[in-house]
Amino acid sequence: MLLDVRSVTKTYPGAERPVLKDVSLSLDRSETLALTGESGSGKSTLLHLVGALDGFEAGEITLDGTSYSQLDEAGRAGLRRGAVALVFQQFNLIPALTVAQNLAFHARLGGAYDPDWTATLAQRLGLADLGSRYPEQLSGGQQQRVAIGRALALRPRLLLADEPTGNLDEATGDAVLDLMLDLVRDTGAALFLVTHSERIAARLDRRLHLGSGQVA
Repeated sequence: MLLDVRSVTKTYPGAERPVLKDVSLSLDRSETLALTGESGSGKSTLLHLVGALDGFEAGEITLDGTSYSQLDEAGRAGLRRGAVALVFQQFNLIPALTVAQNLAFHARLGGAYDPDWTATLAQRLGLADLGSRYPEQLSGGQQQRVAIGRALALRPRLLLADEPTGNLDEATGDAVLDLMLDLVRDTGAALFLVTHSERIAARLDRRLHLGSGQVA
């Protein structure tokens, strides 16, 4: 088992009830898992907890033997620079950096930059001829491919994706998803993907549904 989420509860300050209540799930190495649910069901919140972007008040999350509750802020940041990488619906590229610089950014931060691997990713993602361009000069599909490449340049053990095709038309989104699944399979990373689309969820190894803050 790579990821173990055990009885996690999360309540935002001022909220009357928890957004996540006693949530448990697991993810094996190299497995792909889709989490579906209505808007506001807590899907993105759960992804953010697994990505060590936010804390929780009860339960435990363990990634490859590392317990999140034992990590300070520096430890959580270190996790995001190595074992865990994230892809969001908003591409979150750095406007002042070129495609090549964006691709290498997180790997350089994590001390894991491999120019050969980054070049391979650029080629596989159809970005090899776009390295000198800036995000504003790219289509939405191209920007999301850069975001996927930037995440996978780290060679993470776990890739988290929050509605990664949500800002793309169906054809472009399907092409981006195909590339992401191929690269995840080739690298051996596990994938935890949040989506509202049952069609996309059906492409992954396994799926869970989140409703009213609980996994069903």
